[in-house]
Amino acid sequence: MKCPFCAHLDDKVVDSREARVGDLIRRRRECLKCGRRFTTYERIDEIPYMVIKKDGRREKFDRQKILQGLLKACEKRPVPVSKLESLVDGAEAFVSEAADRERTTTEIGGLLMTHLKKLDKVAYVRFASVYLDFKDVKEFMDELKGLLKGRAKK
Repeated sequence: MKCPFCAHLDDKVVDSREARVGDLIRRRRECLKCGRRFTTYERIDEIPYMVIKKDGRREKFDRQKILQGLLKACEKRPVPVSKLESLVDGAEAFVSEAADRERTTTEIGGLLMTHLKKLDKVAYVRFASVYLDFKDVKEFMDELKGLLKGRAKK
């Protein structure tokens, strides 16, 4: 750190603490040349997880958005919120494990549908109807028939 008074590059940290805002660290430093003290603020700059949408756009991974979709699919169904939160945790871990910290919505949606199918078939169908964006009733019925036969199409 460069001293703002004499431009010397060596200093020692006298005190460190979190600033009022949680993502800042406040450090009191003392220049080893002139002995004057100064304060620095360090911010953790984390690269966000990204999601690649079907149209190619990229946006930040949003836990709340996924949870809202799952809650909507499970409305009036006997699925505990804790199970849905663990699904979202799994999706977040899936994105964070990617080499470049991004995944497509197709990959994330497929992962969620696989787990949701095991949890509750009705919630699965509701989620799939939005996620798979059926073009007509026939596509929807084909998915239901596949589910009834124990093999849903991807």
